Amino acid sequence: MNMIDIINKTKRAVPLTEQEISWLVSGFTNSNIPDHQMSAWLMAVCLNGLTNEETAALTAAMRDSGNILDLKCIGNITADKHSTGGVGDKTSLIVGPAAAACGIAVPKMSGRGLGHTGGTIDKLESIPGFRTELEFSEFAGIVQKTGFSIISQTSSLCPADKKIYALRNVTGTVDSIPLICASIMSKKLALNADCILLDVKCGSGAFMKTRQDAQKLADLMEKTGKAAGKKCRAVITDMNSPLGNNIGNALEVKEAVEILQGKKKGKLYDISMMLTANMLELAGKGSCEECLAMAENAVSSGSALEILRKTIELQGGDCRICDDTSLLPQPRFSHEIRAPRDVEIRSVNCEEIGMASLLLGAGRASKNDPVDLTAGIVMECELGDKISMDAPLMTLYSSVCSDFSEAAVRAYNALGFRDICGTVFN
Repeated sequence: MNMIDIINKTKRAVPLTEQEISWLVSGFTNSNIPDHQMSAWLMAVCLNGLTNEETAALTAAMRDSGNILDLKCIGNITADKHSTGGVGDKTSLIVGPAAAACGIAVPKMSGRGLGHTGGTIDKLESIPGFRTELEFSEFAGIVQKTGFSIISQTSSLCPADKKIYALRNVTGTVDSIPLICASIMSKKLALNADCILLDVKCGSGAFMKTRQDAQKLADLMEKTGKAAGKKCRAVITDMNSPLGNNIGNALEVKEAVEILQGKKKGKLYDISMMLTANMLELAGKGSCEECLAMAENAVSSGSALEILRKTIELQGGDCRICDDTSLLPQPRFSHEIRAPRDVEIRSVNCEEIGMASLLLGAGRASKNDPVDLTAGIVMECELGDKISMDAPLMTLYSSVCSDFSEAAVRAYNALGFRDICGTVFN
């Protein structure tokens, strides 16, 4: 085999064999294939795609580039969840404890935020003392005790994905559905849970802007998971407006705790309960209706909150935040944006809200940027709301940014208004 032949085959849409794909992934991971040749192949994939069989082979080769976890020691059916990312998406902090309270094990590895989408690990690290880097034995032990744990992905899992993604990120080859599928599913399959639930976000704040592209990715990931012998299901959820009211790390932990305390309902609660029900149904806990009732009871009874409390404690965090969210890091500065007149909220550019939060310090423009765990935005309005003049639209928070002018303009311009008298602006 040689790389030029492989590039030419993909360039001409001639399917590669499983052996060729395995050779390609292994060669690049071991630095036997140079970046410029791998870049050429990745661009050919972006232009011509891959067959379902090629995508499954690429996913398996990337999975096999590192360790595959053995979760049998947990002693229960295991379920994993992945979201393709969005603005204000803190569902893992709700779904994991709720599903564990219903009798399944939820061991999860997550990543950090980049760009306008947040990362679950950053959110968890806003809890004072919380440890996200654990040895597998401790991770598995926590899941045995509480049914739920989230840690950061270890370097021994899918090193091929880490190296390939870094190259995709600098060569304009991120937006390929087969490559996105292989990147996500190789990590899910390396974690090796019995069931995999995939939450594919769709809308202005998601990577998949259109329903058609979201459906393509969802279908491909589900087929890839099933081909690997897993119980796998993909659902599509809306990201045309932030998920919940809070955007930013400590702010999102606060909102997740409030959901588990039974203090809040709405879109975030509804989507979290739907995802939990799907996870439980995949794990064989009953029909969708029965599983939804179980999930809702886990929250209303307080059992899901107790799972979160115990997990935080075992991972070194201050579990008192489950009773008093003021113990989370607090921002030094704030700025309120108010309605200029009586208006109705007609649209929300979710990605722009995320970018405004990034300007406040809540996210990273590049992977090595520091994050202000207190920074973010609390939305005081939702799509369709009628807001009186001078009523609050949103509040901006930061500890590193005292001049809110740029972020405030960007956040305000992300809202589309209609005057109560009928004029549309923004």
